Amino acid sequence: MSQNNPNTDVQVLLLEGVSTEAINILEKEYGAENIEYIKHALTEDKLIAKLQEKSVQILGIRSKTNVTKKVLDNAPNLVTIGCFCIGTNQVDIEAAKQNGVTVFNAPFSNTRSVAELVIGATISLMRGLSAKNIDAHNGIWSKSAKNSYEIRGKKIGFVGYGNIGIQAGVMANDLGMGVYYYDVEEKLRIGNAISCKTLEELLNTCDIISLHVPDIPQTKNLINKETIAQMKDGSFLINYARGSVVDIDALDEALTSGKICGAALDVFPSEPASNAEKFISAMTKHKNVLLTPHIGGSTTEAQSDIGINVSKKLIKNLQNGSTDGSVNMPTMNIPARNGSIRINHIHNNVPGIMRQINRIISKKNINIEGQFLQTNSSIGYCVLDINLENSTTSLPEIISELESIEGTIKVRNF
Repeated sequence: MSQNNPNTDVQVLLLEGVSTEAINILEKEYGAENIEYIKHALTEDKLIAKLQEKSVQILGIRSKTNVTKKVLDNAPNLVTIGCFCIGTNQVDIEAAKQNGVTVFNAPFSNTRSVAELVIGATISLMRGLSAKNIDAHNGIWSKSAKNSYEIRGKKIGFVGYGNIGIQAGVMANDLGMGVYYYDVEEKLRIGNAISCKTLEELLNTCDIISLHVPDIPQTKNLINKETIAQMKDGSFLINYARGSVVDIDALDEALTSGKICGAALDVFPSEPASNAEKFISAMTKHKNVLLTPHIGGSTTEAQSDIGINVSKKLIKNLQNGSTDGSVNMPTMNIPARNGSIRINHIHNNVPGIMRQINRIISKKNINIEGQFLQTNSSIGYCVLDINLENSTTSLPEIISELESIEGTIKVRNF
């Protein structure tokens, strides 16, 4: 599929209330008239219709819009997707790759916001603030020190020691807590943090368990009856990772029995599609559970950083072909064009394709002013800067021949 996308023709669709900063940056680049902004997610069929109706090249989403294979197979003009959040599990990454659609996210932009919330939840849980707050709102004066503790001297354990776990661990250490972590990958400890060799060791050791793992098959129901049994009696659980990581029924039983003294949950196996939909969970009956509506990274600062970070990646990809920060394409930071014609050829990584590309260019007496190539195990990503001054061949002819190469996924010129 070939595409010619000068700035004046670029169509942008932004969903789910992405930040004002993102809108401003994209409007400045492409014009407000070329940007459609919808505050909620769209269903699969409505998303397909909107992408086709507008011939959208840039799609911006957050966590609620599911970009399925069906969507990607039916969006021939789509060039790039920006996930204005940390995760990309709402996008079929393999289907995006096979359709030549580059996907970006902002994996580090809300790290501080989530880390701060972990510390806030730790203090709230150990002081029983959730139950006391509910009582006070109901006119009940529950002044008591029972089950109320300082966090100083307590042990907090991070399951997953990535950017959030590290930063929250540094804060916890500064507050006088003992910091422990378990990760399936070898991680350099920061400060006084102590690495546990097994998950069981961490669960046996710590007073508070904070989860920071991705949504993958290996982490589904990581916290279940068996692992809860390994936790200290009267310990606390924080899940600001993914809803699939905790078996809610098992946690319900543990809270009812008192095995777990309290929990803080920001993510759930099933979440409302919008603010208008009712939230239903077995957790709502527990006064000692701090419930928040998936707002771990929802601060003004984080959303601003995400908006700036992702929108700039989208613009660079569309205008230069750069894939720096992409989750599904070979990574290349490509310089701006110098006035030449730029062609992006995305193809399956099989032998002989670059030879065919260069043969087509050379036989038409076209001068190559720059060539950039990067591959991964399945994709070849090539960007060519060409000059047609000495060639009688038209650009559409070149594009057509490049598209005819077996193994080609997408060709576009810009």
